[in-house]
Amino acid sequence: MDTILTELQNLNIGKVKTNEPLLNHTTIKIGGPADLFIEPSSVDNLKKAMAVIEKNGLKWRAIGRGSNLLVSDKGIEGAVIKLGSGLDHLEINETEITVGGGYSLVSLATSISKKGLSGLEFASGIPGSVGGAVYMNAGAHGSDISKILTKAHILFDDGSMEWLSNQEMEFSYRTSILQKKRPGIVLEAVFKLTQGDRAAIVAQMQKNKDYRKETQPWNFPCAGSIFRNPLPNYAGKLIEDADLKGYSIGGAKISEMHGNFIVNAGNATAEDVLSLIQYVKDTIYRLYQVKMETEVEIIGR
Repeated sequence: MDTILTELQNLNIGKVKTNEPLLNHTTIKIGGPADLFIEPSSVDNLKKAMAVIEKNGLKWRAIGRGSNLLVSDKGIEGAVIKLGSGLDHLEINETEITVGGGYSLVSLATSISKKGLSGLEFASGIPGSVGGAVYMNAGAHGSDISKILTKAHILFDDGSMEWLSNQEMEFSYRTSILQKKRPGIVLEAVFKLTQGDRAAIVAQMQKNKDYRKETQPWNFPCAGSIFRNPLPNYAGKLIEDADLKGYSIGGAKISEMHGNFIVNAGNATAEDVLSLIQYVKDTIYRLYQVKMETEVEIIGR
């Protein structure tokens, strides 16, 4: 790994570290070290990093702002690529915008609303990056990324780059083609929005933010919604009906504000969270014969 580290550092591609604790890069503040941690300063430098990774046969994965992720206490083998400040460009062409995968989704929604562009109101309270949002088809308040995305620029693990249309992304509920079928990194996305009334858009954004603050934990580290909604049921309602709010294992606790959130109440480990997830699954199936599936992505050794 030292040889690879030196090679990457000599390329001057951005931040490169070994054994970087991923709890510093996840919203739930949990996660062991990445063997190799890379935060490229541009798309070109990301391509250079991928060439080194491919040449050396390293496993890799990309992260954004670290929401919707639970990283193993043992960390991640191989390279972790963080899309950050080097991939956060924004171009606005009337009602069409092109935005880098490292751009904060909340910041984007706020910025766009002030210009009277409608379509991203649903994202006003969703933590994470644009790349992560496209990757998992993030959504809220009856809308999601698939409703506004025109195309996405993807870097695949063989180093090739390709624009995928909305249809080619194969979006469904909180998933896309990038999760299993064609793993890749979202470099940038093109969204088609509509011109609207600026005051009304900003008001809707604020309403969504207020609702999120009133109903979801914001004062503890968390990873967002833990379970997918097993429609026609809702995960949070099932968990609340089972009287599990506030239940804890180690430092992990089911939020007392919303049943579908597990918070890091103090030095929680990934094992604590996984044990609590399994306890919820077992309890809900025993009481309601409903199988719960995780929405949070569980990664690492």
